[in-house]
Amino acid sequence: MAALDEPLKKILGGTTAKVLAEHLDLHTVGDLLHHYPRRYAERGELTRLSDLPLDEHVTVVAQVADSRVLKFNGGRGQRLEVTLTDGSGRLRLVFFGKGIHKPHKDLLPGRRAMFAGKVSVFNRKLQLAHPDYELLDGDAEGGADAVSAFAGQLLPIYPACQQMASWKISKAVDAVLPSARDAVDPLPGALRDGRELVPLTEALLKIHRPASKADIAAARDRLKWDEAFVLQVALARRRLAETQLPAVARTSAAGGILDAFDAKLPFTLTDGQQKVSREIFDDLATEHPMHRLLQGEVGSGKAQPLDALVLTPRGFRPMGEMTVGTEVVVPSGELAVVDGVFPQGEREVWRLVLSDGSAVECDDEHLWIVGDGDPEEKVLTTRELRQDLNGSDGRPRWTVAAAVAVDLDDGGDRPLDPYLLGRGLAADRDPAARVPDAYRNAPLKDRLAVLRGLLEAGNGPAGAPAVFRAAHRPLADDLAWLVRSLGGRALLSAVGEGTYDVDVALPEEGGAGFGRTIRAIEYVGRKPVQCISVRHPDHAYVTDHFTVTHNTMVALRAMLGVVDSGGQAAMLAPTEVLAQQHHRSITEMMGELAEGGMLGGAEQGTKVVLLTGSMGAAARRQALLDLVTGEAGIVVGTHALIEDKVQFHDLGLVVVDEQHRFGVEQRDALRGKGKQPPHLLVMTATPIPRTVAMTVFGDLETSVLDQLPAGRSPIATHVVPAKDKPHFLARAWERVREEVAAGHQGYVVCPRIGDEEDAPKGAKKAAGSKGAADQAGSPEDAEEKRPPLAVLDIAGQLAEGPLAGLRVAVLHGRMAPDDKDDVMRRFAAGELDVLVATTVIEVGVNVPNATAMVIMDADRFGVSQLHQLRGRVGRGAAPGLCLLVSEMPEASPARARLAAVAATLDGFELSRIDLEQRREGDVLGQAQSGVRSSLRMLAVIEDEEVIAAAREEATALVTADPGLTGYPELRIALSALLDEDREQYLDKG
Repeated sequence: MAALDEPLKKILGGTTAKVLAEHLDLHTVGDLLHHYPRRYAERGELTRLSDLPLDEHVTVVAQVADSRVLKFNGGRGQRLEVTLTDGSGRLRLVFFGKGIHKPHKDLLPGRRAMFAGKVSVFNRKLQLAHPDYELLDGDAEGGADAVSAFAGQLLPIYPACQQMASWKISKAVDAVLPSARDAVDPLPGALRDGRELVPLTEALLKIHRPASKADIAAARDRLKWDEAFVLQVALARRRLAETQLPAVARTSAAGGILDAFDAKLPFTLTDGQQKVSREIFDDLATEHPMHRLLQGEVGSGKAQPLDALVLTPRGFRPMGEMTVGTEVVVPSGELAVVDGVFPQGEREVWRLVLSDGSAVECDDEHLWIVGDGDPEEKVLTTRELRQDLNGSDGRPRWTVAAAVAVDLDDGGDRPLDPYLLGRGLAADRDPAARVPDAYRNAPLKDRLAVLRGLLEAGNGPAGAPAVFRAAHRPLADDLAWLVRSLGGRALLSAVGEGTYDVDVALPEEGGAGFGRTIRAIEYVGRKPVQCISVRHPDHAYVTDHFTVTHNTMVALRAMLGVVDSGGQAAMLAPTEVLAQQHHRSITEMMGELAEGGMLGGAEQGTKVVLLTGSMGAAARRQALLDLVTGEAGIVVGTHALIEDKVQFHDLGLVVVDEQHRFGVEQRDALRGKGKQPPHLLVMTATPIPRTVAMTVFGDLETSVLDQLPAGRSPIATHVVPAKDKPHFLARAWERVREEVAAGHQGYVVCPRIGDEEDAPKGAKKAAGSKGAADQAGSPEDAEEKRPPLAVLDIAGQLAEGPLAGLRVAVLHGRMAPDDKDDVMRRFAAGELDVLVATTVIEVGVNVPNATAMVIMDADRFGVSQLHQLRGRVGRGAAPGLCLLVSEMPEASPARARLAAVAATLDGFELSRIDLEQRREGDVLGQAQSGVRSSLRMLAVIEDEEVIAAAREEATALVTADPGLTGYPELRIALSALLDEDREQYLDKG
């Protein structure tokens, strides 16, 4: 490895090495060899000018069409404008000031070159400002080599930066590529041969200088295995090491605080909460530390019996037959796949009886889209419908919306003309006659033809409305099924023993289907049920909707179980606001059980204390005393919990909320306060794809909450293009006022507090630098340079403007703890209408009456953060509304990101989008652990099979040889790719 450890400065010179180190984090020969091409271009297949993405760094090959120098600022300034063409479109280049001289000489009409730069927009036209370029016509020095490279079959395009273009990185790679022969191969020979992987040296040569696409595929396969296997070996070693640590088994005592807490709960724990709790308590009862990740899952809904029916493209199938990947029909008529199936055990089941005599079964928390005459539909649970079923006049109040009629096809033979089949069934009058499945589950035109044949021969008029006379029950049911499948209404009336008249009404051609009123809701009994998650923007199949889960209840029960065993539990929260919120909600839920040793406290009770960095001295001293003496069984706090002065009597469980906010050192410091290693439960409300769980959290057992506590409502999300359509922003503030007028509350979220220096970091330096004059001519960058909107500025503008007269308050991280707590208390109590805040409200804040959220400069937030923020509304019975305000252009990646958030409430789908946009390096590297990611080729979203196979191989290898004594090359690779800090990070505490 010595050659690969060589500093780049020795090979490439100081200037190039400095740029690579500062801007691409490449320091050694090995670093550069593992800086793989992002993609490969065949001649003429670089980014087409007609397909340029806004705000992205691109490399294009094009010909100069014209070039001209223009003056501005009264003749004091000048700029060079160059127009390119590649046959698909045109692109403008712009150079300013002294930077125009060389390109003016080089970029003459007819010249061909490669150009690299960031795509921006000015005067509604795309452009590159001050792009880097490499001539390809052989007229410039070095041009012949560039032409030769370009003429080759494949041209590697490297991840580049403004300071160094892709082709310059390629030349640097050429200088170090001979060192690839010294690379140490970490994969065991048997594994490499068994998987038919090429040697590492060959993979490095082929990834950088491929002769064919087959070379690229072989190299990628091999390099992905290197990264996946080394990572999984590190995780397997951590898992094995954890099983060797001692821990105190924590079993809850019968008749203790946990039983008393469960007995006083005003609601029943969901089956999902009970299942996850059992997993946690089983871990707590073992004599080695629990390491469990608890994640809430967005996309789970309420349950229906296993014999309930779900519409698929081939007709109805029982809920119990649904599997992941099953294609279903959503209410809009589109098709979507089931991406989650969640059995819920046995539950109480109810039957909704509709106005046409049909019925649907579901549990009490099932969600329904209903109307009551208002223009906007509502989403209500079965329980809410039962409690308010009829209007003041005693008539049914709620109407269930109709689904769009769609084509079906069960694949069966249809040898008869559908119309003649219908006439034959009507004339036959066989008591057992049925419409064959192939005709029931047929395209719209065929179903309509069967229905027309039945009606015309069924003793009634053929038009609509129509009546089919004296049908036996099987045929009457099939006829009604056909009518409803076409958006119509069919009502059965008994006219004799086993015979029915069927009144039929069909919508006009192309018209909306008929809704049906809910006549009654009847109790059925207990049945096995399950729910499904549908991958579609409205997350619905027929009328079932999916919303967000919360997991604090499960963690609290785990903490109470540890208290029962004589131990203490600590919950670590990332912000004071969240810590205060957790403390308040825990004490409120526990009531007198949180007043142990106090007058009026319960006999089984304990103390629940709060510990934050800005507490008063007296309160802090008392909290520390309660912890060291064991008086406090539960402590909720921020980073203040990990200070040296904090000592515990017997720390048994550490709960880390929103674990991605904490570094491994902070988690380790808290765990180190136990007499023996305490059990660890890390929680996140951010959904995590399975492949990420196998990599980032590969040493943790995972529990997923797949049910929602009762009473949550859906959240409608919309993008507000404030710059393009300012009236949309005005309407946003009107919507907030409307929510307040309806008795609800709202949030306005800003990226910045506002009392700090307004200029972006480094702006002063830039303003006085040599290039400042040049930059003055790039107004398209102004939006990017504008400081993010601030709480203190926006709050004042709203209170005096569009929200005048409403009770507006601010909340941010630099307020005194008592002030923050007071604001949250007043908001929760309904004494405030609108809270203008930073992201301190992102997690854990729970005000069910808050229904509206406006996020200013929403493009400044990440996908997962927007999803978390949005989860603060829609927490009660009323639907939530989230408005994402942005001034970015419609074609920008930032707007595409916002559109993705608006399109789905499925956190797993959003986490995939987030990961694809941020790339794995942010997830596994600096954003989490402070060191550079080892994953350069492996894509944790796409490479699930490789990761799973590598995990299996690594686990077997480490089990057989924990010290890796028989694999010296693997030990070397492990120390090189996963240094000590990195491997500790993988421990997750």
